[in-house]
Order: sequence, then C-alpha cells, then structure tokens
Amino acid sequence: MNIDAVYSGLTLAPKGKLVLLVLDGLGDIAVAANGFKTPLEAASTPNLDQLAGKSSMGRMTPVAPGITPGSGPGHLGLFGYDPLEFQVGRGVIEALGLGFELKAGDIAARANFCSLDDNGIVTDRRAGRIETAICEELCGLLSSSISRLDDGTQVFICPGKGHRFVVVFRGTGMEGPISDADPNREGKPIPDPHPTNPDCPLQKKAAANIKEFYEKALPLLKGRQPANGFLMRGIAHQPDIPLFQDRYLLKAGCIAIYPMYKGLAQLVGMTKIEGASSIEQELRLCASHWDEYDFFFIHFKDTDMHGEDGNFDAKVKAIETLDSVLPILLEKNPEVIAITGDHSTPCAVAGHSWHPQPVLLHSAISGSDGLGRFTEKNANSGSLGIFDAKYLIRHMQANAKMFDKFGA
Repeated sequence: MNIDAVYSGLTLAPKGKLVLLVLDGLGDIAVAANGFKTPLEAASTPNLDQLAGKSSMGRMTPVAPGITPGSGPGHLGLFGYDPLEFQVGRGVIEALGLGFELKAGDIAARANFCSLDDNGIVTDRRAGRIETAICEELCGLLSSSISRLDDGTQVFICPGKGHRFVVVFRGTGMEGPISDADPNREGKPIPDPHPTNPDCPLQKKAAANIKEFYEKALPLLKGRQPANGFLMRGIAHQPDIPLFQDRYLLKAGCIAIYPMYKGLAQLVGMTKIEGASSIEQELRLCASHWDEYDFFFIHFKDTDMHGEDGNFDAKVKAIETLDSVLPILLEKNPEVIAITGDHSTPCAVAGHSWHPQPVLLHSAISGSDGLGRFTEKNANSGSLGIFDAKYLIRHMQANAKMFDKFGA
C-alpha cells in the first residue's frame, strides 16, 4: 500500500495549531576558518536555548544523500511532498509568488540580472544585488520593448525583489522543462537553453522562444552597469499537485516576504497572509491571524542570504535577530512547533549544500533530548535521528495527535 494512503487513512482532525518556522539555509558546517563553530553555535540564542531544553532534535536529508537542493525542492520536502516525485520549476513558483495568474501552456522562468564582461562572461551572477527600484526600471525597459516574439508568443516581465524578476511566455505549442540559461557560477558565458527532452517538439519551441528573447533583450541592457545581462532558470510549466489541506486536513496560512516562498506555498494551496517586511512583523502577523488557520508556514530569508555571501558574522546576527523576536510566537503556545531550514547553506560553501539541516520539534509529547542548545552538533545526538525532510509534516501531525492507531 502507498504510504501516503496509509497516512490519509489514519488522519484525524486537528485540535491545535501547528507552526513550521523555516530559517532558510539554516544548516552549516564547522570549519577551521570559523573556529570549528557553526553560526548556530556562535550565536547568542537564549530563547531557542530554552525551547531546545524541552524539545526533540534531529537532522533531515532534504532530497537524498549527496543531492544539493534548490529552494523549491527543499520547501516541497518540508511540506511533505517528495521532491523527486513533485518537480516544480522555480519560474512557476516565483510567478505565483508575485501574484501572476498562470494559464495552461504558460512557460515561466525565474530570472535575475547579472553582470557581463565585454566577452559575455558572467562576472557577477547577482549584479551586485541591485536595489528593487533598479530592477523595476530595467524590467520596465524590457517590457516596453518586448511584448511579443516573432511567432506571436506574448512575453510578460514581472519585477521581484532586488535583482530578481520573472519572465512568462504565453503562446501555443510550448512545454517545459527547459535547461537553465545560467552557468550557475561566475567565469562562464550564459549557456543557450535546450529542451530537457530533445525529442519533444513542444520543448524545442519553448527553448527557441527563450533564445529569441535573449537575442532581443540583451542589446537593450548593453552599457548598463552593473546589470547589463540576465540569467534564467527553473524554466517550466505549472504541474498538477494535490492540495495541502486535502492531504493533511490542515487549513494552512503562509507568511513570507520573498515572492518565491509565497509561490511555493500557493502552489500547494496555502493562503498568503500579506503585510510583513521583517521577521518581527511576520511573527506578529501570525499572532494576529492565529484563529484563522490550523497550520502556519513562516519563512525567514536572511540566514540563507548571508550563507550564500559566505558572511559568517552576518548569518550569526540573523539567527540572533530571529531569536530576539521568537517570544512573539511562543507566547501563542502552539500545539506543535518545528524550527528548521529548507536546506543547508554553509558559509564555507557560499551556496546551498547537501548537508542535512538541523530540526527542532516541540510539543507536549515530543519529549526532551536533554540538550541545552539548538545546534548541528546537538541535533546529531537528538532522538529524531536523521530522516527525510518529507516526513517532517508527519512528525508534526503525530505530535498534534492527528493519527489514529495503525492496525489492531
């Protein structure tokens, strides 16, 4: 029998509130350059420490051993969807997060402005993290010049935060996924997009349209600094995914600042709760909507951002900032709270990695591992052990007493 069918047959209605607090890219590794400490170990976290002392801990494999996940697979795993079964293009997620209504046949790409040298080599994949206002200006420039391609395909360009934006292609006879137009590192040119299935004519047409878009758009950015180019990845169409509430009997609300994470939540049917621009505001927003939902997904971006920059001290500070406002959430006394990351973003790697992320789980029946701090080292000793991230939601449901007994 399918394991999801087993869980569905056992699931009971919720009697309390469940909270998933995601510190994006939280996991890290201890290396000599940082005194063999991780940011979690170096940070002053009195509120997390107090919670850790009465919680269980462990570590989670986001996809499979050795596989480094993107944010999409990382979060889908946390929501209980096997990332290997439910593969979603990042462009779809980002478009939904920006409020763009995708239609059948639309191809969406997650894009970001970058810096190119005179030979077309990528010198900065994020164009110095330009401000949102500059991104909006450049997106306006592209939109005003390119609204359709030669075959009549419509082009929609939607600015996001910072250097990020979304491009949606609306026409006929197209399908994803398409390979990334992104070398994923500096020092290389922008690769041409290709169909992931060379025999699929729908993918071939989509790849050709994206290539045409590059040919029309790049000359418009020539001479602009630092954003004189752009990269595109996660190029795909929207898949069919079962809804979170149907799957878990939980009415879920999402509180996130960045569009991508709103899009991920919306993809599985969570309701976006808007209005926050800081982690403190996010937690206050959760408290003010407490009676409206059974499950809250709260996303904190800064840990991942500083990990990608390789900035150890800033990642420490981000964790301390979260800790300082954590009481706003704890005062609501959720039935179950899980605190973790969607993946690890070690400062020594300056990017996502395959290392299992630490997880803290607290409920009245979670038990205590007797560990005084929430760190990677303590998580290694925790009673939850190392498990696949797709089972976290099931641990949360069990701690909320949402499962009937299996068998006689």
